[in-house]
Amino acid sequence: MRALTSIIEQARHAPARIALSEGEDPRVLDAAVRATREGIARIVLVGDRVAIETQARQRGLDLSGIDFHDPADAPLQAELAEALFELRRHKGMTQEQAVSAARDPLVCANLLVKTGRADGTVSGAVRTTADVVRTAIQVIGLQPSFRLVSSFFLMMLCEPFHSLKGGLIFSDCGLVMDPNASELADIAMAAADSARQLLMEEPRVAMLSFSTNGSAKHAAVDKVAQAAAQVKAQRPELAIDGDVQLDAAIVAEIANRKLPDSQVKGKANVLIFPNLEAGNIGYKLAERVGGAVAIGPLLQGLAKPANDLSRGCSADDVFHVIAVTVVQAHAARETAAAG
Repeated sequence: MRALTSIIEQARHAPARIALSEGEDPRVLDAAVRATREGIARIVLVGDRVAIETQARQRGLDLSGIDFHDPADAPLQAELAEALFELRRHKGMTQEQAVSAARDPLVCANLLVKTGRADGTVSGAVRTTADVVRTAIQVIGLQPSFRLVSSFFLMMLCEPFHSLKGGLIFSDCGLVMDPNASELADIAMAAADSARQLLMEEPRVAMLSFSTNGSAKHAAVDKVAQAAAQVKAQRPELAIDGDVQLDAAIVAEIANRKLPDSQVKGKANVLIFPNLEAGNIGYKLAERVGGAVAIGPLLQGLAKPANDLSRGCSADDVFHVIAVTVVQAHAARETAAAG
């Protein structure tokens, strides 16, 4: 998996500080130890330290090199609660409520990121996607150039039987139900940034539809075409096709026939689905029928990285998402420095 190996090597070259809020879960604990041992991240386990250390002893794990933040007695806790109060007081949160909420390891991990004491966070092995995303939006907030948080999957096509090889970005397959044209444009631009960060390639974006270049007339096609037009207006340097059918997006010969003026030329590495229904079906087909490896759902559009895990994840999945989060953290710092 060349793209995934490159991500891990990027992370190893400059490990970032990643807060994990579910250290009592064996999968998260295994991944934390592996990430530390392989030097891809500096891990902070957020939660009940005694319970985490007990779990580690039972599994025979060495926690050397891993830091802890126990919300029950950490010296920084009062500062984190005050930061949460300042963030949420306009929504009616009291100081007492902030103190209580900041003890939640999920909230606490996001506060560590918000206040610069961690570079990113990974959660969701235990907590729901709704909890993870809501907390990230409320605490970390959105990147100024985006109006919503969306998700993507990093799809790895590396088997001998794959005619199309390498990494692809699929978005949005896990979060935004039915985006309008402006929201779809935001998703496309965020996914293009994700491709540049993680695939280390220039993004080539296909705005997928059941129509290619207006071959079908329908409001659903109009939405995709309008989104593509908005992206072109905001990022004229970006290679993007839309509306375009999947075959014309990824097969050069078909692109030449169906869309001779294509900017992507049948070599898309970013596939933007028109709604969550299509995206969810698409990534599961690629994974279960096509034999692709799906990493995600990963979040994009946040000011700093906070990633979600599937509750069915493995320790390997957690490790890979930690590596992705490290790479995203470096990109977030570069964006902040530039802007």
